[in-house]
Amino acid sequence: MTIDISVLKGSPRLLFEIPLKPIQGQRFQPTGFPGLGAATYQSERGTHLLVESAQSMANRLEQTIWDGAAQTLRSEVNGLSHVRVTRNGRFLTDTILESHRINSPYLLEGGDKSFFNRLKDDLGGLDEGPIDRSLLAKTLLKYDVGSLLHGAFLAKKELAGGRLRIARAISAFIEADGVRVAASGGVKNDHVNPQGDTKAGFGNVPFARDEFTAESITLFVNLDLGQIRGYGLGEPPERLLILIALYKVRALLDGSLRLRTACDLEVDHNRAGSLIRARQPEGFELPALVILEPAVKETIGQCKDQMVVTEVSFEDDLKKGKDEPKTTPAADDDESAETDN
Repeated sequence: MTIDISVLKGSPRLLFEIPLKPIQGQRFQPTGFPGLGAATYQSERGTHLLVESAQSMANRLEQTIWDGAAQTLRSEVNGLSHVRVTRNGRFLTDTILESHRINSPYLLEGGDKSFFNRLKDDLGGLDEGPIDRSLLAKTLLKYDVGSLLHGAFLAKKELAGGRLRIARAISAFIEADGVRVAASGGVKNDHVNPQGDTKAGFGNVPFARDEFTAESITLFVNLDLGQIRGYGLGEPPERLLILIALYKVRALLDGSLRLRTACDLEVDHNRAGSLIRARQPEGFELPALVILEPAVKETIGQCKDQMVVTEVSFEDDLKKGKDEPKTTPAADDDESAETDN
Protein backbone atom coordinates (compact mmCIF):
# COMPACT_ATOMS: atom_id res chain seq x y z
CA MET A 1 0.00 0.00 0.00
CA THR A 2 1.46 3.36 -1.07
CA ILE A 3 1.56 6.15 1.49
CA ASP A 4 0.10 9.39 0.15
CA ILE A 5 2.01 12.32 1.70
CA SER A 6 0.76 14.86 -0.84
CA VAL A 7 -1.52 16.32 1.85
CA LEU A 8 1.65 17.51 3.62
CA LYS A 9 2.80 19.70 0.73
CA GLY A 10 0.78 22.69 1.88
CA SER A 11 1.86 22.45 5.51
CA PRO A 12 5.05 23.94 7.03
CA ARG A 13 4.90 21.52 9.96
CA LEU A 14 3.62 18.08 10.83
CA LEU A 15 2.53 18.20 14.47
CA PHE A 16 1.45 15.32 16.68
CA GLU A 17 0.24 15.52 20.28
CA ILE A 18 0.02 11.92 21.45
CA PRO A 19 -1.49 11.16 24.88
CA LEU A 20 0.41 8.69 27.05
CA LYS A 21 -0.20 6.99 30.39
CA PRO A 22 1.77 4.80 32.81
CA ILE A 23 1.54 1.19 31.72
CA GLN A 24 0.82 0.23 35.35
CA GLY A 25 -0.36 2.32 38.26
CA GLN A 26 -0.24 6.12 38.24
CA ARG A 27 3.31 7.04 39.29
CA PHE A 28 6.21 7.68 36.95
CA GLN A 29 9.80 8.90 37.23
CA PRO A 30 10.76 11.91 35.07
CA THR A 31 14.16 12.65 33.64
CA GLY A 32 16.56 14.35 36.05
CA PHE A 33 19.15 17.05 35.45
CA PRO A 34 22.38 17.55 37.45
CA GLY A 35 21.93 20.26 40.07
CA LEU A 36 18.25 20.64 39.18
CA GLY A 37 16.46 17.33 39.56
CA ALA A 38 13.05 17.06 37.97
CA ALA A 39 12.21 19.96 35.65
CA THR A 40 8.92 21.36 36.95
CA TYR A 41 7.48 24.69 35.87
CA GLN A 42 4.37 26.80 36.44
CA SER A 43 1.79 28.30 34.11
CA GLU A 44 -1.68 29.75 34.54
CA ARG A 45 -2.98 26.18 34.17
CA GLY A 46 -0.97 24.84 37.10
CA THR A 47 2.18 22.76 37.60
CA HIS A 48 3.82 21.03 34.67
CA LEU A 49 6.75 18.66 34.28
CA LEU A 50 9.26 17.85 31.56
CA VAL A 51 9.18 14.05 31.49
CA GLU A 52 11.64 13.56 28.62
CA SER A 53 13.77 16.22 26.92
CA ALA A 54 14.25 16.84 23.20
CA GLN A 55 17.86 15.66 23.51
CA SER A 56 16.88 12.34 25.00
CA MET A 57 13.99 11.82 22.59
CA ALA A 58 16.32 12.39 19.62
CA ASN A 59 18.50 9.54 20.88
CA ARG A 60 15.47 7.32 21.44
CA LEU A 61 14.16 7.98 17.93
CA GLU A 62 17.56 7.06 16.49
CA GLN A 63 17.51 3.80 18.45
CA THR A 64 14.32 2.69 16.67
CA ILE A 65 16.32 1.90 13.52
CA TRP A 66 19.27 0.24 15.30
CA ASP A 67 19.71 -3.46 16.02
CA GLY A 68 21.68 -3.46 19.25
CA ALA A 69 22.42 -7.18 19.16
CA ALA A 70 23.83 -7.15 15.63
CA GLN A 71 25.35 -3.64 16.02
CA THR A 72 23.95 -2.47 12.71
CA LEU A 73 20.84 -1.03 11.11
CA ARG A 74 17.61 -2.95 11.33
CA SER A 75 16.86 -4.85 8.15
CA GLU A 76 13.77 -2.70 7.51
CA VAL A 77 15.97 0.36 6.92
CA ASN A 78 19.07 -1.29 5.50
CA GLY A 79 20.69 0.98 2.93
CA LEU A 80 20.44 4.24 4.86
CA SER A 81 23.72 6.14 4.99
CA HIS A 82 25.69 6.08 8.23
CA VAL A 83 29.31 5.80 9.38
CA ARG A 84 30.58 2.79 11.35
CA VAL A 85 33.65 3.11 13.54
CA THR A 86 35.82 0.10 14.33
CA ARG A 87 38.73 -0.40 16.73
CA ASN A 88 41.16 -3.29 16.43
CA GLY A 89 38.86 -4.74 13.81
CA ARG A 90 35.82 -4.72 16.10
CA PHE A 91 32.77 -2.49 16.23
CA LEU A 92 33.23 0.62 18.38
CA THR A 93 30.42 3.05 17.59
CA ASP A 94 28.28 4.49 14.80
CA THR A 95 26.95 7.91 13.83
CA ILE A 96 23.47 6.61 14.69
CA LEU A 97 24.62 6.07 18.28
CA GLU A 98 26.78 9.16 18.68
CA SER A 99 25.17 12.12 20.47
CA HIS A 100 26.66 14.50 17.90
CA ARG A 101 26.36 12.05 15.01
CA ILE A 102 28.64 12.98 12.13
CA ASN A 103 30.47 15.48 14.36
CA SER A 104 31.63 12.59 16.55
CA PRO A 105 35.25 12.90 17.77
CA TYR A 106 35.73 9.24 16.79
CA LEU A 107 35.30 10.38 13.19
CA LEU A 108 36.93 13.80 13.14
CA GLU A 109 39.55 13.78 15.92
CA GLY A 110 41.34 10.49 15.35
CA GLY A 111 44.72 9.93 13.73
CA ASP A 112 43.09 8.35 10.66
CA LYS A 113 42.12 11.40 8.60
CA SER A 114 40.77 9.51 5.57
CA PHE A 115 37.11 10.20 6.32
CA PHE A 116 37.79 13.75 7.49
CA ASN A 117 39.60 14.53 4.23
CA ARG A 118 36.87 12.90 2.17
CA LEU A 119 34.25 14.97 3.97
CA LYS A 120 36.29 18.13 3.47
CA ASP A 121 36.68 17.43 -0.24
CA ASP A 122 32.94 16.84 -0.68
CA LEU A 123 32.26 20.11 1.12
CA GLY A 124 34.78 21.97 -1.05
CA GLY A 125 33.84 25.54 -1.84
CA LEU A 126 32.34 26.26 1.58
CA ASP A 127 35.48 27.72 3.15
CA GLU A 128 34.50 31.30 2.33
CA GLY A 129 31.29 33.18 1.69
CA PRO A 130 27.72 32.05 2.42
CA ILE A 131 27.11 28.41 3.21
CA ASP A 132 25.67 26.43 0.30
CA ARG A 133 22.99 24.56 2.27
CA SER A 134 22.11 22.43 -0.71
CA LEU A 135 25.69 21.14 -0.96
CA LEU A 136 25.83 20.59 2.81
CA ALA A 137 22.52 18.70 2.73
CA LYS A 138 23.65 16.60 -0.22
CA THR A 139 26.86 15.67 1.64
CA LEU A 140 25.00 14.75 4.82
CA LEU A 141 22.54 12.66 2.80
CA LYS A 142 25.51 10.81 1.34
CA TYR A 143 27.27 10.01 4.61
CA ASP A 144 24.71 10.24 7.44
CA VAL A 145 21.09 10.83 6.49
CA GLY A 146 20.11 10.93 10.18
CA SER A 147 21.90 14.26 10.53
CA LEU A 148 19.32 15.82 8.20
CA LEU A 149 16.60 14.82 10.66
CA HIS A 150 18.30 15.10 14.03
CA GLY A 151 20.71 17.96 13.34
CA ALA A 152 24.44 18.39 12.88
CA PHE A 153 27.06 20.96 13.86
CA LEU A 154 30.44 20.42 12.20
CA ALA A 155 32.46 22.56 14.59
CA LYS A 156 35.90 21.90 13.09
CA LYS A 157 37.50 25.11 11.85
CA GLU A 158 38.94 23.22 8.87
CA LEU A 159 35.36 22.64 7.69
CA ALA A 160 34.13 26.08 6.57
CA GLY A 161 35.46 27.66 9.74
CA GLY A 162 33.15 25.64 11.96
CA ARG A 163 30.03 27.23 10.46
CA LEU A 164 28.30 24.12 9.12
CA ARG A 165 25.13 23.65 11.11
CA ILE A 166 21.80 21.91 10.52
CA ALA A 167 19.01 22.34 13.07
CA ARG A 168 16.79 19.44 14.04
CA ALA A 169 14.09 18.80 11.46
CA ILE A 170 12.28 16.51 13.90
CA SER A 171 11.88 17.37 17.56
CA ALA A 172 10.04 15.46 20.24
CA PHE A 173 9.56 15.82 23.98
CA ILE A 174 7.20 14.54 26.66
CA GLU A 175 5.43 16.82 29.13
CA ALA A 176 2.98 16.16 31.96
CA ASP A 177 0.25 18.52 33.13
CA GLY A 178 -1.42 18.78 36.52
CA VAL A 179 1.45 17.03 38.26
CA ARG A 180 1.85 16.19 41.94
CA VAL A 181 4.81 14.76 43.80
CA ALA A 182 4.54 11.16 44.97
CA ALA A 183 7.21 10.99 47.67
CA SER A 184 8.57 7.58 48.61
CA GLY A 185 11.81 5.90 49.54
CA GLY A 186 13.55 2.71 50.45
CA VAL A 187 16.66 1.13 51.92
CA LYS A 188 19.66 -0.52 50.31
CA ASN A 189 20.01 -3.42 52.71
CA ASP A 190 23.25 -5.10 53.75
CA HIS A 191 22.15 -8.28 55.51
CA VAL A 192 25.79 -9.21 56.26
CA ASN A 193 26.99 -5.99 57.89
CA PRO A 194 24.16 -3.46 58.39
CA GLN A 195 26.49 -1.08 60.27
CA GLY A 196 29.23 -1.23 57.64
CA ASP A 197 31.10 1.68 56.04
CA THR A 198 28.54 3.18 53.66
CA LYS A 199 31.21 5.20 51.83
CA ALA A 200 32.76 1.92 50.71
CA GLY A 201 29.40 0.45 49.71
CA PHE A 202 28.69 -1.52 52.91
CA GLY A 203 25.88 -1.10 55.44
CA ASN A 204 22.22 -0.18 55.20
CA VAL A 205 21.57 3.00 53.21
CA PRO A 206 18.12 4.62 53.39
CA PHE A 207 17.12 6.92 50.54
CA ALA A 208 14.25 9.16 49.54
CA ARG A 209 12.86 9.54 46.05
CA ASP A 210 10.27 11.69 44.34
CA GLU A 211 8.06 10.27 41.64
CA PHE A 212 5.06 12.05 40.12
CA THR A 213 1.43 11.61 39.18
CA ALA A 214 -0.22 13.64 36.43
CA GLU A 215 -3.61 14.50 35.05
CA SER A 216 -2.20 14.00 31.55
CA ILE A 217 1.06 13.04 29.83
CA THR A 218 1.67 14.03 26.20
CA LEU A 219 4.31 13.23 23.61
CA PHE A 220 4.78 16.22 21.31
CA VAL A 221 6.32 15.64 17.85
CA ASN A 222 7.24 18.44 15.42
CA LEU A 223 8.48 17.59 11.92
CA ASP A 224 9.67 20.72 10.10
CA LEU A 225 8.53 20.04 6.55
CA GLY A 226 9.66 23.48 5.40
CA GLN A 227 13.22 22.75 6.50
CA ILE A 228 13.22 19.43 4.67
CA ARG A 229 12.01 21.10 1.47
CA GLY A 230 14.62 23.81 1.95
CA TYR A 231 17.44 21.28 1.64
CA GLY A 232 16.82 21.32 -2.12
CA LEU A 233 17.41 17.58 -2.47
CA GLY A 234 14.46 16.85 -4.73
CA GLU A 235 11.39 14.63 -4.37
CA PRO A 236 12.80 11.14 -3.59
CA PRO A 237 15.13 12.29 -0.75
CA GLU A 238 12.41 14.57 0.67
CA ARG A 239 9.98 11.65 0.68
CA LEU A 240 12.65 9.46 2.27
CA LEU A 241 13.25 11.91 5.13
CA ILE A 242 9.52 12.25 5.83
CA LEU A 243 8.95 8.49 5.75
CA ILE A 244 11.94 7.80 8.01
CA ALA A 245 10.59 10.34 10.51
CA LEU A 246 7.13 8.75 10.44
CA TYR A 247 8.69 5.30 10.76
CA LYS A 248 10.70 6.33 13.82
CA VAL A 249 7.68 7.84 15.58
CA ARG A 250 5.51 4.82 14.87
CA ALA A 251 8.27 2.35 15.85
CA LEU A 252 8.76 4.26 19.11
CA LEU A 253 5.05 4.12 19.94
CA ASP A 254 4.68 0.46 18.98
CA GLY A 255 7.87 -0.56 20.77
CA SER A 256 8.95 0.03 24.33
CA LEU A 257 8.34 3.41 25.95
CA ARG A 258 10.13 2.32 29.09
CA LEU A 259 12.14 5.48 29.59
CA ARG A 260 13.49 4.49 33.01
CA THR A 261 13.03 1.78 35.63
CA ALA A 262 10.05 3.63 37.10
CA CYS A 263 8.82 5.29 33.90
CA ASP A 264 7.08 2.81 31.63
CA LEU A 265 4.53 4.47 29.34
CA GLU A 266 2.11 3.54 26.56
CA VAL A 267 -0.30 5.33 24.24
CA ASP A 268 -3.53 6.29 26.03
CA HIS A 269 -6.05 5.13 23.43
CA ASN A 270 -8.91 6.25 25.68
CA ARG A 271 -7.83 9.80 24.87
CA ALA A 272 -6.20 9.28 21.47
CA GLY A 273 -8.71 6.89 19.96
CA SER A 274 -7.68 3.90 17.87
CA LEU A 275 -5.73 6.04 15.36
CA ILE A 276 -2.90 8.53 15.88
CA ARG A 277 -3.93 11.72 14.09
CA ALA A 278 -1.90 14.89 13.59
CA ARG A 279 -2.97 18.25 14.97
CA GLN A 280 -1.46 19.87 11.87
CA PRO A 281 -2.36 19.22 9.13
CA GLU A 282 -5.58 18.21 10.82
CA GLY A 283 -6.63 14.63 10.23
CA PHE A 284 -3.36 13.24 8.88
CA GLU A 285 -3.01 9.71 10.23
CA LEU A 286 0.28 8.20 11.36
CA PRO A 287 0.57 5.06 9.19
CA ALA A 288 1.03 1.63 10.72
CA LEU A 289 4.43 -0.06 10.61
CA VAL A 290 3.19 -2.69 8.17
CA ILE A 291 2.49 0.15 5.74
CA LEU A 292 5.58 2.22 6.53
CA GLU A 293 8.15 -0.57 6.25
CA PRO A 294 7.67 -1.38 2.53
CA ALA A 295 7.31 2.32 1.70
CA VAL A 296 10.60 3.12 3.43
CA LYS A 297 12.37 0.22 1.69
CA GLU A 298 11.09 1.35 -1.70
CA THR A 299 12.22 4.94 -1.16
CA ILE A 300 15.64 3.83 0.12
CA GLY A 301 16.02 1.95 -3.16
CA GLN A 302 15.17 5.10 -5.10
CA CYS A 303 17.89 7.01 -3.23
CA LYS A 304 20.53 4.28 -3.00
CA ASP A 305 22.89 6.00 -5.46
CA GLN A 306 22.98 9.09 -3.20
CA MET A 307 23.89 7.26 0.03
CA VAL A 308 26.87 5.21 1.20
CA VAL A 309 27.77 3.19 4.28
CA THR A 310 31.26 4.18 5.42
CA GLU A 311 33.63 2.41 7.81
CA VAL A 312 36.29 4.33 9.74
CA SER A 313 38.99 3.01 12.05
CA PHE A 314 39.75 4.72 15.38
CA GLU A 315 42.98 3.39 16.86
CA ASP A 316 44.00 6.35 19.03
CA ASP A 317 44.50 6.00 22.78
CA LEU A 318 41.30 6.50 24.76
CA LYS A 319 42.67 9.11 27.10
CA LYS A 320 40.91 10.30 30.23
CA GLY A 321 40.20 13.96 30.79
CA LYS A 322 42.37 15.94 33.19
CA ASP A 323 39.48 16.64 35.52
CA GLU A 324 37.19 13.67 35.93
CA PRO A 325 33.61 14.74 36.76
CA LYS A 326 32.52 13.88 40.27
CA THR A 327 29.14 12.14 40.29
CA THR A 328 27.01 10.74 43.04
CA PRO A 329 24.73 8.05 41.59
CA ALA A 330 21.23 8.12 42.94
CA ALA A 331 19.53 4.94 44.06
CA ASP A 332 17.82 3.15 41.17
CA ASP A 333 18.96 5.91 38.79
CA ASP A 334 19.32 4.75 35.20
CA GLU A 335 18.62 8.07 33.50
CA SER A 336 19.23 8.46 29.80
CA ALA A 337 22.02 10.85 28.89
CA GLU A 338 20.91 14.45 28.42
CA THR A 339 23.48 15.22 25.74
CA ASP A 340 22.91 15.98 22.11
CA ASN A 341 23.28 18.62 19.38
